[in-house]
Amino acid sequence: MQQSCVPMAGQSSAVTWECDCLAHRFGNAADNGMRQPRYPTDMTDAEWAVVRPLLPVPGWMRGRGGRPEAYCHRAMLDAIRYLVDNGIKWRAMPADFPPWDRIYAFFRRWRDHGLAREFHDRLRGQARETLGRDAAPTAGVIDSQSVKADAVVGVDSRGFDGGKLINGRKRHVVVDTLGLLLGVMVTAADTGDRIAAQVLLGQVADVHHRLELVWADGGYTGSLVEHCLAAFALVLAIVKRSEAMRGFVVLPKRWIVERFFAHLMRTRRLVRDFERRTASAEAMIYWSMTLLMTRRLARPGPGRG
Repeated sequence: MQQSCVPMAGQSSAVTWECDCLAHRFGNAADNGMRQPRYPTDMTDAEWAVVRPLLPVPGWMRGRGGRPEAYCHRAMLDAIRYLVDNGIKWRAMPADFPPWDRIYAFFRRWRDHGLAREFHDRLRGQARETLGRDAAPTAGVIDSQSVKADAVVGVDSRGFDGGKLINGRKRHVVVDTLGLLLGVMVTAADTGDRIAAQVLLGQVADVHHRLELVWADGGYTGSLVEHCLAAFALVLAIVKRSEAMRGFVVLPKRWIVERFFAHLMRTRRLVRDFERRTASAEAMIYWSMTLLMTRRLARPGPGRG
């Protein structure tokens, strides 16, 4: 196993915990000891075995300067997972985790250097391959979700969505056909879907070169269809709701992104937007998806996925 316990000399019942994270092997994390998993969001040994090879290498190990990290990477990841899933404040972090300001500094560093997205994308590629798909997707679904914003969200990044009657922010996302995130952009709630889609689809197309087809709802009609084909070589297929339909009806392809939004609502930090910066709000969405994917990858047998 990646984490093991070794009996101490003269004390058969006591154990010391060993970790193979880079902070323990090459940094100063051994000075702060190890914590034992106790919360539902803590990674199991099977999850850590999946996560450990996919973690980005810290800058201080690549000759980019900085002090060697003093806290276990596994404990840091567990702390962020706990915060995202339970929706707590940073200062309310349980005492058995590292100090909250060190956890926030870890979160901020991963956010600002794109490491959270890099880690998420590696997990997504492995999750797709485990299910027999190619790591690079060829089709996706785009949609948006408006959520209320907390009082800490400034007027420069919040607005009023007249259609949903929500004062807050809007999450624009592109997911693959498995419901895994390909790209996200958080804007004020009064930003139009077509305006945001031009920017988001451009970002997604630059990263996912094999993407050819994207399904969308009726809010993305108009000149956006021609723009996507000419600028990004993407076919934007509109899945419309028939006027004859009454009540709830599962629409082809569009249910995939609705299931994605349902997953976000299960992580309490994302029920409302509590982040001062839109970059933090986007990072929280990536961390929420890492929770889902690590659990799927560690699930044994044919029930995986």
